[in-house]
Amino acid sequence: MIIKPFLREAFIPLPVTFISTISKKGVRNIAPWSCVMPVLRPLDLICAASAKKRDTLDNIRETGQFVLNLPGTHLADKVIPTARKNSPEVDEFEVAGLDEKPSNTIQAPGIAECYAWMECKLYREYEEEKYVLIVGKVLRLEVSDDVLRPDGSLDVEKAKPLMMTGSKKGMNFCTVTDLGKHEPFSAMFPGDKDPFATRYDS
Repeated sequence: MIIKPFLREAFIPLPVTFISTISKKGVRNIAPWSCVMPVLRPLDLICAASAKKRDTLDNIRETGQFVLNLPGTHLADKVIPTARKNSPEVDEFEVAGLDEKPSNTIQAPGIAECYAWMECKLYREYEEEKYVLIVGKVLRLEVSDDVLRPDGSLDVEKAKPLMMTGSKKGMNFCTVTDLGKHEPFSAMFPGDKDPFATRYDS
């Protein structure tokens, strides 16, 4: 079956994240984002693709700050309330019934109900005719102890990261399953030596 290119998210499971910002006037904003990705290991950069008319983009441009929040499946019912178009004067934490998690390095707050939070400052943006790529520098990454294994890695069975696949009719929410299979990064390199290994201990 040949599928139209714009339906690519129907076959690429995407993470569902929430980006929280605050306007110069102090109004809190939340928006769900799935077109996000880290920029190469081991860089401390995260990239998000945005439509050109979004309050989130306006706030990031005005303040240079945002929080990338990682939710579990229990927050699936918060996607639509935060995705709806609201006036820039509306506090979307109140609309969605979500609690604020104060940030440590920036003014924009995180979402307390999520399991991880990346406090970011705007590093660079790339603007095209129909979209903008936002590159943020992660200043602080915090993860709830409740979703960590003893070795500090993420227990996906506990976190239940919220994900989605698209369809012609909308979003189908899902999560990930641990296969119990592990391969070290070093296996990709000659002599089994990961050139970035020392970065994880600093």
